[in-house]
Amino acid sequence: MRSYHVYMLASQRNGTLYVGVTGDLSRRVWEHQEGLTPGFTSKYGVVRLVWYEEYPDVGDAIRREKSLKRWRRAWKLRLIEENNPPWLDLYETWNG
Repeated sequence: MRSYHVYMLASQRNGTLYVGVTGDLSRRVWEHQEGLTPGFTSKYGVVRLVWYEEYPDVGDAIRREKSLKRWRRAWKLRLIEENNPPWLDLYETWNG
């Protein structure tokens, strides 16, 4: 069964944030890290996976992404701090 992920990338601890949604988290984060996605993330070096959630339904994932994009920055930072206090790059553990 396919799953979808809502994720946040950061340039560094408390740095620039990016919220996205994808059906293939591993591939998508790799694309960001390799600079294959022109635009915001490559311009600002936003490549560290610091938070993600999994959803079985794409509609739920898209709604969550849109909701997070409307959140205040402080709320996003708190969400990261609650789930990943050291701001580790979760892509490293995601890919083994």
